[in-house]
Amino acid sequence: MSEDTKHHENSSKYEALKVNKGIPKPAAMNPNIAARLKDIRKKDLTADDYVEGILKGNINILSQAITLVESAKPAHKTIAQEVINRCLPSSGRSIRIGITGVPGAGKSTFIESFGEQLTKEGHKIAVLAIDPSSERSKGSILGDKTRMETLACNPHAYIRPSPSSGSLGGVARKTREAMILCETAGFDIVLIETVGVGQSETAVHSMVDFFLLVQIAGAGDELQGIKRGIMEMADGIVINKADGNNIQRAELAKVQLQTALHYFPPHESGVAPKVMTCSAYEQTGIDAVWENMLNYCSATQQNAYFENRRAEQAKYWMYETINEHLRSRFYQSQHENLKTAEQQVMSNQVSSFAAAFELLNKYFDAEAEKS
Repeated sequence: MSEDTKHHENSSKYEALKVNKGIPKPAAMNPNIAARLKDIRKKDLTADDYVEGILKGNINILSQAITLVESAKPAHKTIAQEVINRCLPSSGRSIRIGITGVPGAGKSTFIESFGEQLTKEGHKIAVLAIDPSSERSKGSILGDKTRMETLACNPHAYIRPSPSSGSLGGVARKTREAMILCETAGFDIVLIETVGVGQSETAVHSMVDFFLLVQIAGAGDELQGIKRGIMEMADGIVINKADGNNIQRAELAKVQLQTALHYFPPHESGVAPKVMTCSAYEQTGIDAVWENMLNYCSATQQNAYFENRRAEQAKYWMYETINEHLRSRFYQSQHENLKTAEQQVMSNQVSSFAAAFELLNKYFDAEAEKS
């Protein structure tokens, strides 16, 4: 078909008009990434393939392994557990840092500036960023890579946004297992960004070596805006956005928080938490925050708190895994009975407590028959 037939405007009758062909349609995926994924997608990976790829630092296989961990399919859970058990001896060699703070404190901007500095020093960092899931649709935006554009393109950094899926602030067993896989892949620093203050501090604190609270000045009463429990868990506090006209307010907030910490019981690590200021946007004060983390880890390693804390964390997650498995098994086995009990409770035929005990008794009786 000629150009004149396609576009009548190009006919000699219309000399003043000209329609260009346009540009070729670009590929749907980066050709380099497509080439790397081509061999992986040809077959279903075995546990051996996953372990071998993770040990070699293959990012694509690492991502697939984390997806496997997050999957709810029983078949995927079986393979995931085998992969994790085989990766466990090669893990534990990183510094695990949890980062929490009020929404709008600049956690993502801080992580990007922090990560850029660490990679310049020769470190490999993994960022496990938790996105809150919608209570209605159960979906997540997973937009952390858009908030960390520079770091996302850094070859020595790996950013993995994951949906919270309704768990405690989005931080639970799956995040801890993803951390083990990242350590096995050669990342010597793992950062866990939480949803926000008030949702996941306990879970984050139970899986990291250093727990950092990011705060901002000028957003109200600094002391009243933070719950005491969060400050007691923090191993360090940083006042972000200390730039421009906000520097004086940041310094004032620093003094207020440092004074408040003196009224708290001594920190269980034996190292007093330090309050610092920084500007993630202007990339000032970041080096001092990293130096403080290194000093903390060095001090806790010398007094044996570092290893004791990790041992306690391992025990904590053993019990959490037991609880999660029992809960999952109960709901699967009592699915039909739950519907009947729900109707009885909602119609006031039976109390909530009586219905719960009846369901538990049915579950225990069924388990006893199996054994």
